[in-house]
Amino acid sequence: MDEILRIEDLRVYYHERERTVRAVDGVDLALRRGETLAIVGESGCGKTTIALSTLGLVPSPGIIESGRVIYEGRDVLTLPANDLRAVRGRRISMIFQDPQSGLNPVLNIGSQVEEMIRTHLSVPKRESRRMAAEALRRQGLSDVERLMESFPFQLSGGMCQRVMIAIATVLHPDIIIADEPTSALDVTVQASILRELNELKRNLGVSIILITHDLGVVAQMADEMAVMYAGRVVERGSARAVFERPTHPYTSALLAARPRLDSDRAPLQAIRGAPPDLAELSGECAFLPRCPKAVVACRTQPWPALATTDAGHPVACYNPMFHTVTK
Repeated sequence: MDEILRIEDLRVYYHERERTVRAVDGVDLALRRGETLAIVGESGCGKTTIALSTLGLVPSPGIIESGRVIYEGRDVLTLPANDLRAVRGRRISMIFQDPQSGLNPVLNIGSQVEEMIRTHLSVPKRESRRMAAEALRRQGLSDVERLMESFPFQLSGGMCQRVMIAIATVLHPDIIIADEPTSALDVTVQASILRELNELKRNLGVSIILITHDLGVVAQMADEMAVMYAGRVVERGSARAVFERPTHPYTSALLAARPRLDSDRAPLQAIRGAPPDLAELSGECAFLPRCPKAVVACRTQPWPALATTDAGHPVACYNPMFHTVTK
């Protein structure tokens, strides 16, 4: 499949008085048409910053220092304001992490779905309302006419998440960025939301960037995955390959930390230490203080770049046990 979106050498820094937080520090990613790319990692590793950068929504004091986000041959980061507004929502939509905070508390649901339609299409009020109602019905919501007159605080978290998906998909975008779409939802609602996203991909050919820390969701949804640590991608490849042959020590540690359902005796293997302060990075591999597989090069050389390993996908690691370059 051909690429629909490519992120090249993206660097996003937050300048805070005497500190500079390197939230994203040289990330390269590619999304193919009709596929799902999962970006995984601990909180604070830069996943959401990548999503916001894709739409030019990085909040102050964040600055996109360098990089390109190529969509249909154009760099989204250099588009004029009017062209960028035409892309947001119409071509690339985002489902935000907290649906109840992402919805406007003083506007009813119908108005918020219709706003997306009227922003991008010149249609009569009656038509925009019909399209909004249909988008909500596609998400399995009942009594839509009453729902459209309701306000976010009157809905459950799962209903608000479906409303967010309806807003994101009402114009049939090419790409949906889903930022933790199942966080804080019970497992039944999670399964329903994931099923709806899969149906969008299958029926409409939508490409999805899935941001999550839930490896179970990744296994169910993703075609490709990128593992992030401290603002960088440390491993990237097909989801199946990464799950079957995790190559970076951090990826291995993440997978080992999952609860095992096939054994009631296997203890959880916590990753020792804590994620680094992104304003205090020294230039060496940021996982070094927590890594049980570090070698001399890890302590004397700068953070390694991604390189293809004998597992067949790129990894950033000096340990020859993990990093045997394919000839």
